[in-house]
Amino acid sequence: MGQENVSRGRMRPIAVRRPQNPVEAVMEADALDAVPGIASILVRGPLFGVAVQDAEPAARWRVVTAVEAGCPQQARDSLNSLLWFRAKDEAQDREERRALLAAVARLESEPVDDLTVRGSRYRIIRVEEYAGMGPDGIEQPRPTDPEPAVPDWSRGAKDPIDEDLVLDPDAPVTPAQAAERLALRGLAYTGSRFPDSMCEDSRRALETHPDVLLLPTTFRVVERSGSVWQTGGGLHASPHGARRSLDFALTWLQPRMRGLIANDVDTLHTDARTVAAEGTGPAAEELAEYARAADRIRSERVNQVEAHGTVHRICRVRRLLRWGPDGPEGPRPSDIATQTPCRMHPPLDENGNVHHDQENDSS
Repeated sequence: MGQENVSRGRMRPIAVRRPQNPVEAVMEADALDAVPGIASILVRGPLFGVAVQDAEPAARWRVVTAVEAGCPQQARDSLNSLLWFRAKDEAQDREERRALLAAVARLESEPVDDLTVRGSRYRIIRVEEYAGMGPDGIEQPRPTDPEPAVPDWSRGAKDPIDEDLVLDPDAPVTPAQAAERLALRGLAYTGSRFPDSMCEDSRRALETHPDVLLLPTTFRVVERSGSVWQTGGGLHASPHGARRSLDFALTWLQPRMRGLIANDVDTLHTDARTVAAEGTGPAAEELAEYARAADRIRSERVNQVEAHGTVHRICRVRRLLRWGPDGPEGPRPSDIATQTPCRMHPPLDENGNVHHDQENDSS
């Protein structure tokens, strides 16, 4: 774990190119227009995911588990599951399955951040989550951020991030992207808000991983009931994905958390809209306020609504990945793990047989 043995790296030049099509040119102009409204950046903290560098010569690192986990062990558990299912469903022979299961065994008992399996290098990678701050608070989606032509509001709809994402520090970028990378190369924790160990690790990372990559922009819901913004949901690939999650939170989740709708199987398909439409019961008016806010999200595609004294906003989230001579940065010694390694799945033998009868056997 950690980066103590990683050599000091030199900053690599950033290749800059012109926008390649009219859409990209408009996005570039949009990025420049946004600059005056961003007075500072708000650093939320680290997120973690899994990347792999395949055995082929000159292979690029690519993301195989979205970089969204709140602690390193959650990303390790994702790698555990990835390799276990590969052993179960994709291994071509016993030798390959044994190699995969040996890696799984290590992940069940050790906080492993780097792992080589049949020539492929897997690494837990660390990014810094941040957002722009202006006079009106956290930056909201920009006009050129991706939106679906036909919004899908179904609860089963997916909006995954980091799909097929290749990490290429040498790929040419637009002038606005290059300027943002240059501005953030020196980003480090400072001040009394952060423990000394975190500040020291942050300063060390400037030397061991001097370059930065910016991962694709994501979006999440933030909430404010006083003067402090707090996260209210996970990351999404589009503003609409975040709006859809907020629609669900306002009409289904929040009413149950406040006891306005019973949380049982009989009310599984009941939400604030259905109860408010009926107009009966002591909670009807409170639920109607949630329903009105959610209806605005659907009909107007707004990025901010208020319900029961809480402001809900769709914000634009950026993620910065530091890069060194050996590739992407992994977890730092001061990063906090909220759980320990453990068995994630039933035992699997080299023939591909799952032994559910041994599931509770810790040996």
